[in-house]
Amino acid sequence: MNIDRYAHQRYLLMTLDPVHPGAGGYRLGRVDNSIARDPGTRLPKIPGTSLHGAARAYAAMQYEKPKCAGQGQRGSEHCGQPNCPICYTFGYIKGKEMSSGVVNVFDAHLLLFPVHSMVGPVWVSTPQRLRETSFKEVPDGSPQDAACWTTFDPKGRLNLGWLLLEVAATQVQVEPPVEWKGEAWDAVQNRLVLVADSLFSHIVNSNLEVRTSVAINPETGAAEEGALFTYEAIPRAAFLAAEVVLDDYYAEENNRPFPKDTTEQGKPLPGGRWKGPLDVVAAGLKLIEYLSVGGMGTRGFGRVKVVGKPLEKSQQQIFQSLSQEGQP
Repeated sequence: MNIDRYAHQRYLLMTLDPVHPGAGGYRLGRVDNSIARDPGTRLPKIPGTSLHGAARAYAAMQYEKPKCAGQGQRGSEHCGQPNCPICYTFGYIKGKEMSSGVVNVFDAHLLLFPVHSMVGPVWVSTPQRLRETSFKEVPDGSPQDAACWTTFDPKGRLNLGWLLLEVAATQVQVEPPVEWKGEAWDAVQNRLVLVADSLFSHIVNSNLEVRTSVAINPETGAAEEGALFTYEAIPRAAFLAAEVVLDDYYAEENNRPFPKDTTEQGKPLPGGRWKGPLDVVAAGLKLIEYLSVGGMGTRGFGRVKVVGKPLEKSQQQIFQSLSQEGQP
């Protein structure tokens, strides 16, 4: 049987709750606990490590083999068995043995960001981001710094939080890939605002959700002295794009643990058969809609929904695109 060694998927994700992908420490500034950002653009993101860890844990839960969701530390080692789809897909550490797995899960980057305006909620993006993420009918170029393009008529100028922009006279049309069309897209397609890349990060960072919490003294039930802290989050209803790459260098070997129809305990797999590693990743990402990713999960943060189906390029399509790029 001919099996692809390589494949590429692009997911569209929507936050159902505020998401706090923590940066790992305190800082002086706007908030105490900041979130992960790209160094160049300062735009928030969900790191691939967070998505990878959550997908692994939730896939292992569905496979009924929770020991393979851990970090491979002493006392909770992965099984490392050749017939385990979790260890095969995500890698394992077992004593002095280790494997890096056959999937690469990359950072989820902001695509459409919700912002309050005088005409109600709108979703802000840039033409370049939409074009790079396989959207069609996006006009060439970019709006001027003090202007914006819209998919609706706001009748004159449009405020995005503190910022007031001129609206182009002609409305634009943006068409998503067929795989991403559906209820979530229908809710926002006539509320899009496209701005210049130079403005996007300012708009996003000015409109992140910021919350204040305080530790509670268990003896008194009152606020703990000096335990007040603030933290920021990507708000609800933001759309992000994330990529998953299959690099299955064991694909042609006989001990490949696929397909899988049942769990480790012999029960039917929730969601159906796993035909390969990408199905394991998809099963794990699906559960983030219910079990969350990032920090503050017990405070109502972190649920993220996969919108539609991932865009996929097979090994043959990848090689064809490389051949076309190499032609004069």
